[in-house]
Amino acid sequence: MIKSWMIIGSVTFLIPFSSNFLISSRDAQWFRRLQRPHWLTFERLIPLIWTTIFICGAWSAYIIWEQEPGTQITWLLMALYLLLEIVTIAYTPVMFRTQSLKVGTIIGGTGFVLSIMLILTVWKINIWAGILLLPYTFWSPIGTYTTWEMSRINSEN
Repeated sequence: MIKSWMIIGSVTFLIPFSSNFLISSRDAQWFRRLQRPHWLTFERLIPLIWTTIFICGAWSAYIIWEQEPGTQITWLLMALYLLLEIVTIAYTPVMFRTQSLKVGTIIGGTGFVLSIMLILTVWKINIWAGILLLPYTFWSPIGTYTTWEMSRINSEN
């Protein structure tokens, strides 16, 4: 029998992995050429930060699933977790494809709003599942602000 953590973990991994096929080298070059804010000294840590956030999110989803597996509310919450991940992962390929930091800022802000909705709902069901979503809720505004600042700096692009 397949365990719930295996399914949740697989989905959490497959969505970001599959998004790599949507990014062209031309689009990645566009992003690499952009100017960064002088305070963006942690850019090389961003993949590690997001990996940690996704692990915490998957663990949170697992806790919620195990609380009341298969119920309608649990399925709805799984859909919200999935939507949050899809929006989060869409940030890079959509922003790269459109070559628009403003689009990236909008996607980042959307992810933040979804994370607040999810955390407020999940918190009532299991406090630990809510705590595990805090890294997303703390980091998302930083990433969104960084993208907005890059948009301002690179306004000619």
